[in-house]
Amino acid sequence: MKKIAITLFGFLFLFTSFISAQDIVTWNFSLEDAGNGEVNIIAKASVQQGWYMYDTKIPDGGPNPTMIEFDKITGAETVGEFQSVGKKATVKHDEIFEMELGIFKDDAQFVQRLRVTGKANFSVEGNVRAQACNDQTCTPPLPVDFSFSPSDLPASLTVAGSTSTAEGEALTATPVETDGAAETEENISGQGTPVSLTGADREQLWSPVIEELNALGADDNADASLWSIFLKGLLWGFAALITPCVWPMIPITVSFFLNRNKKSRKKAIQDATIYGLSIIIIYVTLGLIITAIFGAAALNNIATSPVFNLIFFALLITFAFSFMGAFEIVLPSSWTNKMDSKVDSTTGFISLFFMAFTLALVSFSCTGPIIGWLLVDAATQGNFLAPALGMFGFAFALAIPFTLFAIFPSWLKTLPKSGSWLNSVKVVLGFIVLAVSLKFLSVADLSGGWGILNRDIFLALWIVIFGLLGFYLLGKIKMHGDSELTHIPLFRLFLAILTLAFTVYLVPGLWGAPLKPISSIVPPLSTQDFKLAHKPMGQVFNDYEAGMAYAAQTGKPVLLEFGGHGCVNCHKMDATVLADDRVRELIDGEFVFIVLMVDERTRLPETIEVDENGRTSKLRTVGDKWSYLQRHKFGTQSQPFYVVIDQQGKPLSPAHAYDESVDNYIEFLQTGLKNFNK
Repeated sequence: MKKIAITLFGFLFLFTSFISAQDIVTWNFSLEDAGNGEVNIIAKASVQQGWYMYDTKIPDGGPNPTMIEFDKITGAETVGEFQSVGKKATVKHDEIFEMELGIFKDDAQFVQRLRVTGKANFSVEGNVRAQACNDQTCTPPLPVDFSFSPSDLPASLTVAGSTSTAEGEALTATPVETDGAAETEENISGQGTPVSLTGADREQLWSPVIEELNALGADDNADASLWSIFLKGLLWGFAALITPCVWPMIPITVSFFLNRNKKSRKKAIQDATIYGLSIIIIYVTLGLIITAIFGAAALNNIATSPVFNLIFFALLITFAFSFMGAFEIVLPSSWTNKMDSKVDSTTGFISLFFMAFTLALVSFSCTGPIIGWLLVDAATQGNFLAPALGMFGFAFALAIPFTLFAIFPSWLKTLPKSGSWLNSVKVVLGFIVLAVSLKFLSVADLSGGWGILNRDIFLALWIVIFGLLGFYLLGKIKMHGDSELTHIPLFRLFLAILTLAFTVYLVPGLWGAPLKPISSIVPPLSTQDFKLAHKPMGQVFNDYEAGMAYAAQTGKPVLLEFGGHGCVNCHKMDATVLADDRVRELIDGEFVFIVLMVDERTRLPETIEVDENGRTSKLRTVGDKWSYLQRHKFGTQSQPFYVVIDQQGKPLSPAHAYDESVDNYIEFLQTGLKNFNK
């Protein structure tokens, strides 16, 4: 069991950090003699763990391929295409782009052949671009420059003679401008309205606002997330109380305390309190151990490994079948017996602590799936304290009855007796765990690009599961261990009504209804085979300066989005959050919407050189320009990235990233609008 737990949580905390693309994909360039007066430019890429890069051949309409560009070639000419060699690309079906894509993980090697026509004046300058992605975000295809001179040519190279390309001829030569913002006044927004900005206007719009953005705080709802995970732990702790593994332990354990201290009720209350605190310490320690082993950085991203999610899906399915009476999962009896012996051989606080440990072991068959699910959910909050806080909420709810009933022992008489109703509770939890297990299968499906659990299939399964649960609560279905139901208690009828109403609520989702309350659980709308038509967004600018000029004319704040054609999560946000009627109407009515694609391949009229941290970078495409704007002005380059700014380019709200919660996005927009109106 220890090995299983270590393996499980090892997969859980696969993570990535938000760092620059150059750190995610590092390159090493060299020249090798290919014979016959030719050389190979060898480009070796090392990809950070958890990320992948695309192959050089990508179908039209797909993400950005890995590519090579030459700014200058003298004394040589290209032969053939830039292509991968050695390790073959892994073929991955991408559900968003609906195509097969070649990707590389860990490392890759690419080659571009050159025919050398003159060793003395040999000079090559260019760059390689590669888009790196993980399961949460994608980097823009930023250029990584390389250059070679005659001294870099292999000593063994022999040039036979000149070819049709004259020596010294430049294959590509583009003028360079030093101002990173003011390269053109041409309108490329697609709006049809010429825009003219002064140099002062441009300088202000491109000025960094990193400090101002940090001062507004991060829009990660960290406090709300911690409260949310605590409340979830509390609710699941109360749910665990009424399982057959825990409920009978309440009167037994409390009676033991009272009998142990018949002459001193104060001592009985003290022991019960220590017992309750021991329960809390055990479960909170579990959460802290998980965090300490794997580190706070491992909690930054959702665990989207297909392998881990398949493992957890299988575990939850197993627990669900166990809850429904197919079999019983218990820990080895030797473990419980060992804890019992520790209780008998120790006294005082240590004895009470081992009693609490015994409760944790005895109740494992009921609390195990709840604890595992809670820890997974806590890990997705990206906060160091989340697992421990979730366990605190769970243990606090679990410890409450033991302490209260020890203080007020007469309450024990009011507790419902153990009976078949406990089995019904366990079966209901089994249905819920079965439904939740599909969430993990869905994550594995999206990450692996298998396309086996689209949104409509997921919803169809949920409709069947919750429909069967409703019929079970009405007594139309019997499971192993259930007694004959002569009448339906009012509370059970109320639960059946809620369950069947929820089932009916799910049905419109088969035709594309957004189902906003559960949008973070079900697969994204983009995986739906059939969906209702959505109204398109109104006016959208794809040029920063044109959009800002229009905002100045209309007196509206600006919603600025940095996205990418090859950014999967950008497509998810478009299909779920921005397609929501409330979001669309709010943006159309109150904002000027600017969407900048950092991987747009359209060449700029002139190559731009900019200084970044003492290093000169060349901006060759429109995407380079917008990527530089995001890095330079806002200090980040992950996509999707949203920020509300005023007409001078100053931030009005904390930045917003990938989050499929519509309510959170509306709150982000309203915060910016409120600050603008001030």
